[in-house]
Amino acid sequence: MVLRSLIKVAIAAGEAVTKAFSKAVKEEMRASQHAASRQAASSSKSSPNEEKEATKANAKMGISLQESMQILDVKAPLDPEEIEKRFKHLFEANDKTKGGSLYIQLKVFRAKERIDAELTRAAEAEQKKQEKEENS
Repeated sequence: MVLRSLIKVAIAAGEAVTKAFSKAVKEEMRASQHAASRQAASSSKSSPNEEKEATKANAKMGISLQESMQILDVKAPLDPEEIEKRFKHLFEANDKTKGGSLYIQLKVFRAKERIDAELTRAAEAEQKKQEKEENS
């Protein structure tokens, strides 16, 4: 009888923790997407097509390019070597076995992923521009 009660308590506690964790993750994603949308809307330097692509990338990744650059502490123009160096340093510094935080590691990883997506998008845009010039 006591064992059955303990099992029920353990299951209820597990469900509560799971719900709380999933709620926290959803709220973080929602907040990041909102910040990314806000940043894209306030950016007036680029063309409407570039803004649309940036908004899509921000929504897809859940993090804006500016937030990513701030996390990795890099400045424009983006240098892939510097980005990789900063990413490795921050990712290793926040290793759980070294007393770091998995949450911060995740933010660093997402920031690198977002910057890599931007570098890829910029390279594709440059390639299209060169092809267009060659065809003209």
